[in-house]
Amino acid sequence: MNKTITATLMSTLLMTSALAQQPVAGTVAPGSLKGKTLTFTSYGGIFQDGQLAALKGFVEQSGVRLLSDGPTELAKLQAQINSKNVTWDVVDTGDLAPYVHCGTLFQKLDLSKLDTSHIPAGQVGPCSVPAMNYALMFLYKNNTYKNNPPKDWRDFFDTKKFPGVRGIENSGEPVGSLIEQAILAAGGSAQNLTPADIAVGINKIRSLGPDTIFWKTGAESQQLAESGEADMIMMWSGRAMAAVKNGADYTPVWQDWLVVMDQMTIPVGVKDPDAAYALLNYYLGKEAQEIMAEQTSYSPIHTDAKPKVDEITAAFMTNTPERIAQSYQWNVQFWADNYPLAAEQWTELVSGH
Repeated sequence: MNKTITATLMSTLLMTSALAQQPVAGTVAPGSLKGKTLTFTSYGGIFQDGQLAALKGFVEQSGVRLLSDGPTELAKLQAQINSKNVTWDVVDTGDLAPYVHCGTLFQKLDLSKLDTSHIPAGQVGPCSVPAMNYALMFLYKNNTYKNNPPKDWRDFFDTKKFPGVRGIENSGEPVGSLIEQAILAAGGSAQNLTPADIAVGINKIRSLGPDTIFWKTGAESQQLAESGEADMIMMWSGRAMAAVKNGADYTPVWQDWLVVMDQMTIPVGVKDPDAAYALLNYYLGKEAQEIMAEQTSYSPIHTDAKPKVDEITAAFMTNTPERIAQSYQWNVQFWADNYPLAAEQWTELVSGH
């Protein structure tokens, strides 16, 4: 009997100990990093300021000294790794980089050290967690379509039913998420994509016609909306929000909005991986994400976060149950694996060939 009781107590203690060790997003042990220094690298400006504001509690509670660097440059990170002197501990990158360079520039993450339970499904990669969310969506000009507006990406590509000038992102690299939607609009499938499907999608985009406007910067897309030059415009949700605030007479289409996210990563060769994990785990917390969103207008990636923002900004947040249900999580790994081919065909498209 005593042996049974002892065994039960031991089992309970072990379970309690295991549960106690499970990380909780947004927490860090008080004073656990006192005397240590971490360097956080991102893209600067208001965004990085907002990220640092979100990490203020991490600094105060852990006792860490947090340095800020940037902008993120993969060549610079590669040089640090080659010299075995990695000074960046946590790095914010774009969508594709952690997939293209997983295991070479960026560590494969040990998810037992992170609480990812509040991140929307499909957004955790083998070498990254999301830094924030925003939408790549399209808006339509109210005066053009009036009582028969487009409802989804198939309508965006239907020039017979919905004629008009399209505005499309061309900010420097192939927009895999758009090509994927074009493949679907052409009758293809997003399941088991093959390299041959890339041409199908590119040709569908090409079929929009010669008056398609390929914008290069977010400012340019916003100007297109505010001037009313295009009838449908692909836009980043932040720029779309700014255009609507400035009086652009357009309505966003949220069905199958394309998930875009900067990625948070830990480089290969960091000197203190556990400290880097501690920073990441704190950043994923509800309060940290609310601060980030309030400071930057980007959407938080914690599903329970409720940032206090104005009405129009709130309408463009992507973390509500309704918006998450409408989202389209494109096959980032496929486009990372096939980047050279996609880039070649995309360049031909935007150059008019």
